[in-house]
Amino acid sequence: MVGNEFAIAGHWQGDFDEGAIQRWVEELRNRLEAPQVSLGLVFMTPKFFPHASQVLEIVRVHARIPLLAGCSSQGLIVQGEEVEQNAGLVLGLYSLPEADLKGFHFVQEEVEEANGPGYWPLETGIERGQANGWLVFIDPFHLDSETWLKGWNEAYSPAPVMGGLASGDFSEQQTQVYLNDEVFEEGGVAISVGGAVKLAGVTSQGCTPIGDTWTLTRVEQNIIHEIGNRPAYEVLAETFGKLAPDDQKKARGNLFIGLVVNEYLDEFHRGDFLIRNLLGADARSGSIAVGALPRRGQTVQFQRRSRAAATQDLEELLARAREKLHGAQIYGGCLCSCNGRGQGLFGRPNHDAGMVQQRLGPLGLSGFFCNGEIGPVGEKSFLHGYTASLALFVKK
Repeated sequence: MVGNEFAIAGHWQGDFDEGAIQRWVEELRNRLEAPQVSLGLVFMTPKFFPHASQVLEIVRVHARIPLLAGCSSQGLIVQGEEVEQNAGLVLGLYSLPEADLKGFHFVQEEVEEANGPGYWPLETGIERGQANGWLVFIDPFHLDSETWLKGWNEAYSPAPVMGGLASGDFSEQQTQVYLNDEVFEEGGVAISVGGAVKLAGVTSQGCTPIGDTWTLTRVEQNIIHEIGNRPAYEVLAETFGKLAPDDQKKARGNLFIGLVVNEYLDEFHRGDFLIRNLLGADARSGSIAVGALPRRGQTVQFQRRSRAAATQDLEELLARAREKLHGAQIYGGCLCSCNGRGQGLFGRPNHDAGMVQQRLGPLGLSGFFCNGEIGPVGEKSFLHGYTASLALFVKK
């Protein structure tokens, strides 16, 4: 267990044992130097499903937590460690001076009912501008996250939304999300962060740009016909052809497209592009299909995903985040990492969490491996894949 005066996180690897977990929670609470806990984040593996509500009650009572949130996951993150096997339970305790925090549970029916930017502020009681950011955990099997996020952006952007989609028992398509002492098997939980604390985010999509930036000149739905008044396929083939032979090998099956979200920037850098899949390319028609709805006039750049690209991307974005914060107090963080990252991608343990501690730590950090990650690109938040989404609680 490591932490500082504002945040601490601990890992329980054993099975459910009421007395032992109570003692562990009390010990963790005693190690936090702050007099009060503002927020608790809890992440549990499916083996705790039958005991989840008891765990929440023990944690809330014995760590004296006014607001507790979290979700289930197969893999957990604690401090600089990523526990991908037999992970157990992780608890993060955060003391956020003068923060105004509120938690909500929402369901698919509300997503379908939402009819414009006024809907969610009415449901949550939080007006646009009241929240400096949102931390969100969602069940992927019973909620349309893309539609939900679109409506949430309309209501609250540019406040960042960060978090992830729970993972759990895939054979049963079952996950859990937690709010205070309640266990939900569908919907999502959103925590609004307001008052004297804001959320600052790092959304590392694991890609490196290749070739030049281009302008889309003919687009139909998700089909790009022309880039820079040339057949889109031709531009893609040319970009691929200019890579070194070794890079071409690595790029096969790992090519993506980056779409600029904010066209008003003077120049475009890593982090300004929303990365989306290339779904297909047709040499005869000259078109390419992408996993997004791009628009004519939008700036794009092809991207390559690899172990090295993901490391480089996270490193650069963490350095930039540190610069942007100008030495502001970071109280702690929550890291939501794709379950396609970890040892499977990097070939070694603790890659993302270790790098966060190295660049921004020592930091009280908890988190989990996700089925999809949520984080901002520009002034809007999006659902991502193969991404590390880091939410930092920062003094406003």
